Amino acid sequence: MAAKAVELEAGGRVVRVSSPDKMYFPELGLTKLDVIRYYLAVGDGLLAALRERPTTMERWPGGVREGMRLVTRMGDGGDAFYQKRVPKGAPDWVQTATIRFPSGRTADEVCPTELATIAWMGNLGTLRFHPWPVRMADTELVDELRIDLDPQPGTDFADAARAALEFREVLADAGLEGMPKTSGGRGVHVFVPVQGCGFIEARHAVIALGRELARRLPDRVTTHWWKEERGERIFVDFNQMARDRTIAAAYSIRPVPQARVSAPLTWAELESASPDDFTVVTMQERYAEFGDVWAPLYEQGPGRIDTALAWFARDAEAGEGEMPYPPEYPKMPGEPPRVQPSKKVAEHWDADGNRVEG
Repeated sequence: MAAKAVELEAGGRVVRVSSPDKMYFPELGLTKLDVIRYYLAVGDGLLAALRERPTTMERWPGGVREGMRLVTRMGDGGDAFYQKRVPKGAPDWVQTATIRFPSGRTADEVCPTELATIAWMGNLGTLRFHPWPVRMADTELVDELRIDLDPQPGTDFADAARAALEFREVLADAGLEGMPKTSGGRGVHVFVPVQGCGFIEARHAVIALGRELARRLPDRVTTHWWKEERGERIFVDFNQMARDRTIAAAYSIRPVPQARVSAPLTWAELESASPDDFTVVTMQERYAEFGDVWAPLYEQGPGRIDTALAWFARDAEAGEGEMPYPPEYPKMPGEPPRVQPSKKVAEHWDADGNRVEG
């Protein structure tokens, strides 16, 4: 028989936890209640990462077991799913914000403003929190660049960490400052506070910064969108900066048996870190000792992306301009053809990148 619901205090509110003994990570013996207690243990840091940001919930209501499947569309019959719209029946103290998708459609999405909201999201089975790089006051104004250094086959976390350390120098040359975290997998993320800008400008800034990193480490880093061109290098996934594409927040839990988490790091820690060092269990111990090591990131003033945009303009004049958008996007201005190079036949495409039938 399932245990009765329990109530937890979270930031001055009482949050009900249903099925608290449901096993979420069997190999570690971690229950749903353990997961929510983890969120409370790192609460200040997790709330700092999510505060006032529209946040997509990656929900695993049945826990994590071998063979479970995450689906991207509701009704596809998977075990876990993304929830972008605020669920019906949400408490009246759960704040929301309206976000706009690339299609032009809109949705009201949960916007955490207090710890109780995070605990409530946890009760829905949320393991990874995917915040937009905007705030609820203006959901068209990007205030944070997110750089995803993604290892390709033949590379690993250590390669991504070395690339990130060089990327820190690129940021400095652009007048910017950020901090790294593990992805919870093999990758490294770097977050950079910036003065408000549009989504296209933010994406162009990341493209330019990524290209500069690739110039400095041509054998180890690439910005090539097509997998057949990447080789055994770290890919700077610039499209994670496109509208409605997000990166998991710091302290999010990766749905793997080890319950690894996305761990905020200092630059001094990065080179010797390993993703396996940071789990739901060990992060609570680390947080109790050091607190949120990203606190300085939130306290620093936002940088300007002017230099990065100047680099993008310079590259465009040299023939390296816009890059392909994610496949679900409508055709974007200046975008090259969305066809992998090995399949592109020149006479089938016009100068604007539109397919010509014939």
